[in-house]
Amino acid sequence: MIVVGLTGSIGMGKSTAAAHLRARGLPVFDADAEVHRLYAGGKAVERIERAFPGTTSATGVDRGKLSAALIAYPARLRELEAIVHPMVREAERSFLRGEAKRGAPVAVLEIPLLFETELNRLMDAVIVLSAPAEIQRARLLERPGMSAQKLEQLLARQLPDAEKRARADFVVDTGGSIEETRAKLDGIVTQLQSWSSQAYARHWA
Repeated sequence: MIVVGLTGSIGMGKSTAAAHLRARGLPVFDADAEVHRLYAGGKAVERIERAFPGTTSATGVDRGKLSAALIAYPARLRELEAIVHPMVREAERSFLRGEAKRGAPVAVLEIPLLFETELNRLMDAVIVLSAPAEIQRARLLERPGMSAQKLEQLLARQLPDAEKRARADFVVDTGGSIEETRAKLDGIVTQLQSWSSQAYARHWA
């Protein structure tokens, strides 16, 4: 089974790309969705409350309060990542093992911080979604609750788009139409059929 990492900076169209790959029949694991699930309750919430008192409630992590705590003390982001990232990795491993048992020829891990967490080393191929900076910024500032300050902090956590493009196996420019993006993804899916699979057996099985 070929393991593919799908990534790109915030606002580059990862969700749109992932939806198309699912429509093509490829199994896709959404790391962000897993974080949301972990924030809804359970062990992760308990540990986050101990590390960041007052940032959770009976319904789980209050993302606004947690974000405010990290804005006040940016260096503590590593503490949060040390709690959440291992849990997400275990969920990814479970997903891949399940897809391998089902005989899936390709499985996709959608991971926003793929390069930043060095998980690109555990993939057979990496697809990077990219768009011109002005398009990225316009998309993000349209999101509810987004501000210029928050945007700059989010971008500061991520590798520059140019570096991601340079390290990718495939780059999809999402600055054009959705149809163009889908066509590029279709071409990549076709190319992947001939790739060798090594990452799953080495790192995930």
